[in-house]
Amino acid sequence: METQRKLIVILGPTASGKTDLSIKLAKKFNGEVISADSRQVYRGLDIGSAKITKKEMQQIPHYLIDVANPKTRFTVAQYQKLALKAIKNIFKKGKVPFLVGGSGFYIQSIIDGIVIPEVKPDWRIRKKLSAEPLPELVKRLKELDPARASIIDQNNPRRIVRALELVLKLKHPIAPISPNKPDFEVLILGVNRDRKELHKLIQKRLLKRLENNALINEVKKLHKSGVSWKRLEELGLEYRFVAQYLSRLRSNRGSSTKSGQNKVLYQEMIDNIQKESEHYVKRQLTWFKHDKRIHWINNNKKTEKLIEKFL
Repeated sequence: METQRKLIVILGPTASGKTDLSIKLAKKFNGEVISADSRQVYRGLDIGSAKITKKEMQQIPHYLIDVANPKTRFTVAQYQKLALKAIKNIFKKGKVPFLVGGSGFYIQSIIDGIVIPEVKPDWRIRKKLSAEPLPELVKRLKELDPARASIIDQNNPRRIVRALELVLKLKHPIAPISPNKPDFEVLILGVNRDRKELHKLIQKRLLKRLENNALINEVKKLHKSGVSWKRLEELGLEYRFVAQYLSRLRSNRGSSTKSGQNKVLYQEMIDNIQKESEHYVKRQLTWFKHDKRIHWINNNKKTEKLIEKFL
């Protein structure tokens, strides 16, 4: 029997504790979880994306995890289609869908019903944009589509070029003037954490991922399976900098200063991941702070009361 058509969103910056909270709430309120993470959709991106394990799921069904091949780009339009289908299926089961993650554009595509344009690649525009310096491209995107620029990875030329390509082809920002509102009610909960605390949690999580070369071995395995170094860099954050580190190690083979240089490169990789993760947190919070519908939470009892009232 179909339940009331109500969706609960749990969002927040990376490392804020969304996953643990979502499991507790889904168990308490008869829920199932839909991931809103732009890298957890890819098979094989487990450690670097902090993908939830079967054990951690505690038998709560999860959707939109491991649905895409990392060799090819998974679009927001593809995500939107599959996530809406999952929500519909959860309603049919008489359960409550929890949309959980930190990818702002993924979340907005669901709760605001944004029509995602299926625009074919324009290689002429791409070639022209690719010839321009990255800082100029970022500046131009901020002028043409400030909302998209606020959350996009500004160190990723491919994503910047694609975002500009869409704006130039459509002649307007991606989000339409009149989005199609979904046919369900939405409660948006934001996990509130102090910025300095987040930075410490990111550092702790990163060092844990690097234990026994787990993250590095994951990237090696992805590359061995056919994911190019360029594509790994496009996947961002940990994958970009580990791929760069491994590529530089290969180029250093045979060097007399190899051992000492490798230590420098390794530390540089860690520093870059930490720095970029902190920048990512800032972009996420910039995106979220503009949405006045978000109930920022830091207390479990208050959170449960909000949900009880909503349901």
